[in-house]
Amino acid sequence: MLWKLLYRNAFRHKLRALLTVCGVAVAVLAFGLLSTLVDAWYAGVSAAAANRLVIRHAISLTFSLPIAYMEKIRAVDGVKAISHMTWFGGVYIDRKNFFANFAVDPRSFLDLYPEFILPEDQRSGFLKDRRGCIVGRGLARRFGWKVGDTVPLQGTIYSGDWPMTLRGIYQGRDKSTDENQLFFHWDYLNERLKESYPRRANRAGIFVIEVAHADDAPAVAGAVDAVFKNSLAETRTETERAFQLGFVTMSEAILMAIRLVSLIIICIIMAVVANTMIMSVRERMHEFAVFKTLGYGAFHLAGLILGESLVICAAGGALGIAATFPALRILAGYVGNIFPVLDITSTTLWLDVLAAVVVALVAAAFPIRKVITVRIVDALGRVA
Repeated sequence: MLWKLLYRNAFRHKLRALLTVCGVAVAVLAFGLLSTLVDAWYAGVSAAAANRLVIRHAISLTFSLPIAYMEKIRAVDGVKAISHMTWFGGVYIDRKNFFANFAVDPRSFLDLYPEFILPEDQRSGFLKDRRGCIVGRGLARRFGWKVGDTVPLQGTIYSGDWPMTLRGIYQGRDKSTDENQLFFHWDYLNERLKESYPRRANRAGIFVIEVAHADDAPAVAGAVDAVFKNSLAETRTETERAFQLGFVTMSEAILMAIRLVSLIIICIIMAVVANTMIMSVRERMHEFAVFKTLGYGAFHLAGLILGESLVICAAGGALGIAATFPALRILAGYVGNIFPVLDITSTTLWLDVLAAVVVALVAAAFPIRKVITVRIVDALGRVA
């Protein structure tokens, strides 16, 4: 009976109520999408393994390291496994088709990154073919690639045409695993560089090592950097999480702007809902005066107003959350190459619910105060 009363009161003025519900839905939708974009920015950080360390040039990532460092690093106490990666920066057909692509040592790389799940036959084919490559299933779906296709990359950092044969399509073990990357043999890159740019050959962009226990990471990092201290190419070793976080901090101002915009949206819709509640209560002030005359206290009157506000915000919040999923799929089609991991989390959904509840509470506060403090005579006189 109470819910029926709340529903009828909330939608007594149907057009106004429906417009307010739509406003809440749009606000919750925008809040959810913006929160998801922020989460996508941090996807690499959340996917980082605690027992993996990244070794790069101490000056900048733009400087590479001699491949000869690999055996010296392997000899450091506490290093369980090691591999290396080099950012290739190639494009497929034209520059609009941007995606991450790396030259890697295939066997050690796949052993070091178990989150990239590859069928055994495809793994074997990739290891045997020096001109072979593997891609994530998201990337394969984007371009319609299948195993056996030729993938012609055009070099940007390393000029020229780089045809490769697709030998495998991996899938991510976790939701946070990037499935929009391409990996190929470092030997393929290095052999071409020896012929064309000998000074750029026999070098790697970064080394990645695995330690037995995450607690050993600081000691191992210090030991690795000590090996190359005062050399021509000093190193900086950090956890994989810290390495990924370094890219995120470059865009901290953008992230803060996105968060600020999402909060502004919630504040605006809060004002809209508050205005709707104030108008609704003002039109029915005589009814609340009658309730007071019959002995209903402040608690009951506040419950009625707050219930109406919650009904409107709950309807709008549910509609906004439901619309988030198809909207996210549409958004992924436009920004999937920038945000490869674009998935709404349970935390974001709970924040959507919390935002709707907060809007309902704040919007109901002023009309509740008005109804509780107004005198019965004044409320009835307003009707006359």
